[in-house]
Amino acid sequence: MRTILKINNFSIVLGTLFLLFSCTNKTDFNTYKSLGSEGWKANEKVVFEFDVKDTISPKNLFINIRNNNEYAYSNLYIITALIFPNETTIIDTLQYEMADETGKFLGNGFTEIKENKLFYKEKKAFPVSGKYLFSVRHAMRKNGDVNPIAFLKGIQEVGLSIEN
Repeated sequence: MRTILKINNFSIVLGTLFLLFSCTNKTDFNTYKSLGSEGWKANEKVVFEFDVKDTISPKNLFINIRNNNEYAYSNLYIITALIFPNETTIIDTLQYEMADETGKFLGNGFTEIKENKLFYKEKKAFPVSGKYLFSVRHAMRKNGDVNPIAFLKGIQEVGLSIEN
């Protein structure tokens, strides 16, 4: 009876360790930058620098946004720039949904702060090793206005994560 109990305990421990190690998501880079309490200033670039050594394995890149209830819009327009070590630059204008049709914010979180993990590039292999720069700025405008919103309230942090 004790032999069976020892085998069962060993099996449980072994199974738990297997699940822990098999479910881990390999993240190469993950960092956030806080924005001021007055909001995300127009034309203020949030800049991330990261080093790439692996030029073969494809990666998924995410823009991470933490917003609170002060965010007054259902979407978010941003302009990104990815600068390669050889100074090649890729610029994208992107739009993300931040709330559903009822106005409820999307993203994860139980409090008023919601975290949104937004796809930027899927299965991207970096062609050159070295230091990359990634910048993001908001491009939100009121209808009919050509100037960006001076201070975009409700966005607390902007992040970048790179995952295998």
